[in-house]
Amino acid sequence: MEHLLESQQLDKEILFDLFKKAEEYRKSPREKLLSELKGKILATLFYEPSTRTRFSFESAMLKLGGEVISTENAKEFSSAVKGESIEDTIRIISCYADCIVMRHYEDGAAKRAAQVSKVPVINGGDGKGQHPTQALLDVYTIYKELGRLDNLKIAIVGDLSSGRTVRSLCYLLSKFSGIEIIFVSPSNLRMKDDIKNYLAEKGIKFREEEELNKILGEVDIVYMTRIQKERISQEDYEKAKGKFVINSENFNLIKKSSRLMHPLPHVEEIDLPVEIEQQDARVAYFRQAENGLYIRMALLKFLLE
Repeated sequence: MEHLLESQQLDKEILFDLFKKAEEYRKSPREKLLSELKGKILATLFYEPSTRTRFSFESAMLKLGGEVISTENAKEFSSAVKGESIEDTIRIISCYADCIVMRHYEDGAAKRAAQVSKVPVINGGDGKGQHPTQALLDVYTIYKELGRLDNLKIAIVGDLSSGRTVRSLCYLLSKFSGIEIIFVSPSNLRMKDDIKNYLAEKGIKFREEEELNKILGEVDIVYMTRIQKERISQEDYEKAKGKFVINSENFNLIKKSSRLMHPLPHVEEIDLPVEIEQQDARVAYFRQAENGLYIRMALLKFLLE
């Protein structure tokens, strides 16, 4: 695997190898890690805002002894503002770095980049397309929290038509047995047919619901997502905002053995007191974000070896 552009590239063997390496890195003294990617340079090229993805990749590279070159907003602070194509930008940056993590507002941008790059390209999110490293850290989190990836029932909630994280997650979940997915979304923001057709082909059970509280008590994972205001019309946003919320009233409908996840940032769709977020084991989304560091360390080592 030269590049990581979509979740379908990750088979079960690769996943569990990455999980194992991530756990090794989690437990290793920092001094020991600094030789892993010494002399290597990572370029983070983000045309859209990011906190967790960009910082975790940069931190991962630094912890492994590598170096980072970056632009805070490539849409405004690169030659893209002058009209330079993605292809030309990547041709140049791949001369300067050993690996590129790119986030872009256009679907398919990562594939275009990979076609001309001299070095591995990692898709850090492309439009409404995919976000494979988010799905990677999601399944890693489920495995760490529940000890399994087979025989799971998961509710995926929110804006499912625009969310690239949920698309990538569905592709990964389909590699395991005994999976059942409940899509909970407003009628105007349902999961697209290409994903539903893919799940059907793989024999994955799924259904669609419009009532959140109805299903909270039956699932092992509640995977919340925000309404993607920046990717939908104002009319669609007004119809959907505030419709699905986890708060103090319905949080305890979630089983004690289940976990609440979110790719973050969360806005109005999670409204829990800080005390619950810090003390209740069911709240997993901050551990989920931390897991992103170690799994991305493992991924960088895998691609750069």
